[in-house]
Amino acid sequence: MTKHAGECFCGAVKIEVSGDPAGMGYCHCTSCRSWSGGPVNAFTLWAPDNVKIVTGADKVSTFSKTPLSERQYCSECGGHLMTNHPTLGVVDVFSATIPTVKFEPGLHINYAETVLPMKDGLPKFRDFPADFGGSGETMPE
Repeated sequence: MTKHAGECFCGAVKIEVSGDPAGMGYCHCTSCRSWSGGPVNAFTLWAPDNVKIVTGADKVSTFSKTPLSERQYCSECGGHLMTNHPTLGVVDVFSATIPTVKFEPGLHINYAETVLPMKDGLPKFRDFPADFGGSGETMPE
């Protein structure tokens, strides 16, 4: 099984993901933009059993703005690590946290909130795909 290592900004927290991601893409929602500090968040989704904190678990803090997202970061440096989405059954490990994973996005979510229109030919969902509890409605580039 393929494994990839990652870490927070200071290296105090080390993580590992194994297998293949369940999906990759871009989120344009206000919360992800605010949390990431960028105009869009590049995500990789993993089954919870495929994400492991190798060292520094005692330094992982969690912030939950809503019950949908448990955002995890290093309490030493503030470096963002991942977001657990318990209601969706996936963990979003930020693509920058695991640099050896080849980022191959397949879709855009929450595109109705975008501040950075992207013309890349990928599907642009107004909110979420229907199988993730969204409307499944797409938007034009």
